[in-house]
Amino acid sequence: MTRRRTLLATAVLTVVGLGTLLAVWTLRAHDKDMILIPAGDFLMGSDQIDSEGKSSEFGFAKPLYLDEHPRQTISLPAYWVDRYEVTQEAYAAFVTATGATSPKHWVEGRPPTGKERVPVTGVNWHDAQRYCTWRDKRLPTEAEWEKAARGTDGREFPWGEEYDGKKANTGDAARGGLVEVGSFPEGRSPYGVEDMAGNAWEWTSDWYLPHPHSTYQSGQFGRTLKILKGGGWGGTGHYALPHFYRSAYRFPMSPDAKFADFGFRCAKSGSS
Repeated sequence: MTRRRTLLATAVLTVVGLGTLLAVWTLRAHDKDMILIPAGDFLMGSDQIDSEGKSSEFGFAKPLYLDEHPRQTISLPAYWVDRYEVTQEAYAAFVTATGATSPKHWVEGRPPTGKERVPVTGVNWHDAQRYCTWRDKRLPTEAEWEKAARGTDGREFPWGEEYDGKKANTGDAARGGLVEVGSFPEGRSPYGVEDMAGNAWEWTSDWYLPHPHSTYQSGQFGRTLKILKGGGWGGTGHYALPHFYRSAYRFPMSPDAKFADFGFRCAKSGSS
């Protein structure tokens, strides 16, 4: 009986060890997929106005553009940002190693088969922050996210000034759901960061507060809502408007919220 228990314990440790080793291999591969964003200035926000009255037409919860004001030059130190949104396989390694709760749509604590390389979603801000901390990283600030998406020239979308729904996983792309990260290379940012528009909305570290020097006032401003950026795949009707995929757009949401198109990527300070 003692020998049988010893063999069983050895088998369990072997399985756990292999799982941990696989997780380490997965994470090392992801560590190579960070892009250095150099120190310097970039244009953040916008000065646009809703001259066509779209806010009233579609009944938006907040006026278009005003919380992005004013367009201004912001200087940031160098930092790193993940090339891709965090995938389900990478998040699975976190769940395995820490015992964290898996997203509700997973089966027996594992991502659906064949979906390992799509962004993990159904995670709230706290989940995203814990994952990044576990990786010795952090969530990007809103400014860091926006610079990584826009470059230094203040472009509207990661690929340029004009909306093109075929360069990102938007409602116009008609993919019907999340797709593997990096599926739209023509839509990458000037720094080579993938999927900064569409696929999954992305949590940032910042509270929903007015931009510096802004004169716009909102009852939503404060330390109760976090900012998501980039737009998600599930846009239909007015939710598929190009406005939501603009790099300057700010989507305030409770940090406890979990939705099928809420994901994230991580960042890291420093240039080395």
